[in-house]
Amino acid sequence: MLGELINDLLIILAAGLVAGLVCRALRISVLIGYLIVGALLGDHVLRLVPHEQHDLEHIAEAGVFFLLFSIGLEFSLEELFKLGRNLLIGGSAQMLLVAVPVTFALKSAGIETSSAVLIASAVSFSSTVLVFKALSEWGQSSTRHGRRAIGVLLFQDAALIPLLLLLPLLTGEGESVTAGQIAILALKSLAFVSTVIGLRTVLARWIISRFANYRSPELVILFTLTLLGAVTLGAYKLGLPAVVGAFAAGLVLSGNRWAKQIDALILPFRESFAAVFFVSLGLLFNPLLLWQEPLRMLGLFVGLIVVKAVAATIAIRLTGLKWRESAGMGIGLAHVGEFAFVLLLLGMNKEMIEQTHYQRIVALTIGSLITTPMLLKAGLRWATSSGGTSDKSSHGYDAGELGQQAVVIGAGPIGRQVTSRLETAGKDVCLIDFSPINLHPFAQMGFRTVAGDATKDEVLALANISTASIIVVCIPDDESAVRIVKQVREMNPTAFVVVRCRYLSMMERLERARADRVISEEIQASEALIRILDAAV
Repeated sequence: MLGELINDLLIILAAGLVAGLVCRALRISVLIGYLIVGALLGDHVLRLVPHEQHDLEHIAEAGVFFLLFSIGLEFSLEELFKLGRNLLIGGSAQMLLVAVPVTFALKSAGIETSSAVLIASAVSFSSTVLVFKALSEWGQSSTRHGRRAIGVLLFQDAALIPLLLLLPLLTGEGESVTAGQIAILALKSLAFVSTVIGLRTVLARWIISRFANYRSPELVILFTLTLLGAVTLGAYKLGLPAVVGAFAAGLVLSGNRWAKQIDALILPFRESFAAVFFVSLGLLFNPLLLWQEPLRMLGLFVGLIVVKAVAATIAIRLTGLKWRESAGMGIGLAHVGEFAFVLLLLGMNKEMIEQTHYQRIVALTIGSLITTPMLLKAGLRWATSSGGTSDKSSHGYDAGELGQQAVVIGAGPIGRQVTSRLETAGKDVCLIDFSPINLHPFAQMGFRTVAGDATKDEVLALANISTASIIVVCIPDDESAVRIVKQVREMNPTAFVVVRCRYLSMMERLERARADRVISEEIQASEALIRILDAAV
């Protein structure tokens, strides 16, 4: 058994590595690659990894725990209270606007009411993990639209609890759920929330300061993993979803000086387990359905995307955003999340969902997850074009003020120093780099970051290049710098553009591309050498 687990895990990790390399070369989201390669490895194509491998499912679940833990680290309890209206109004509206029409559509197709309600509830979920990961990578998790979208998603995660409680009613076991049990669950939930708040206070006042004196990353990691496991186990013992415990563990450690260090230290664990999770999701996909029922599946897919996009747009609009921003994020939430599998699998075990219907829904879910990065990127371009900026409450400044925005392209040694200097001067700095690893430390410090190729207009648009007053290009490739400056000038003719170039011969081309100032490394190096020699002689 252990040998099979190691074999399957090695295949998944190797396939995830290959998928990641291919996606980076094609400049598309690695999540798409994980899902596609999982479908290829599964029972319906190459049959290299059986999706019934239960030990592997536990490893995949660890990826969800780490990702939700990171989401919790990004938020504080104060921010969640401020998101209360967005969580309640936006989240409930989004789920109802999906579940109600889908239920009626399924009933009109001849599916029983209980099964229709269960399926509709499942497809009303969107993926908190996938959306948060994409928003963080593109520097949009702290924007108005990003924050509200995450609020809607967090409500969905919390809604899993009452849905699981109501499942016996749908299966005809309603007598097993009493008012007393509902009251007990409510009390347990209240006790859990109170414990999280109390634990956060104790850690902030006494424990964290003591651990910080040891200056040991190993102890920080061990303490973090122990806390994550303890809070997650506590939620499970109370009858709450374990994923709620993982999110709560992040909240416990959020808002203190340890939070950024913790997130950086657990990054390798999070990314490795996340790869296993998304590849494992792909194992459930049966691509043969697309060949056997192409028109049916296409019609169901388009209908599902439209319903979810409209529902999310209306829900986010109810939180106070403009229609354009709401529509942009609504497109990004037009998919079915991984928590849908929890309800679907329970429905299968209770024989509420037929095997054929189950396979179709799984295919639609995986298909929607594959298209999510593309839809989300398109939606963000639309949302940011309306002026969506960072929430003042998130970082203590109003990023929408003209003249206060700066963009630094290139997160190398020079770019890092320039970013720090601009931030000290009071600018709202967005940092662009091709490598998410280079950007990660700045994202942990609250900077807006965008991972991608800065020669592409969609990447520059995500950084709000059109409203920036200062743009600094710090990449070591002069040819790419020329292309970037030309693209920047098309999108923002008035910004002050400073460019670093390596060779003196490139200065004229950069000036013709309308760079305001060009700093040549050859000139700077020669002047420095002359000053040293003059002082020496």
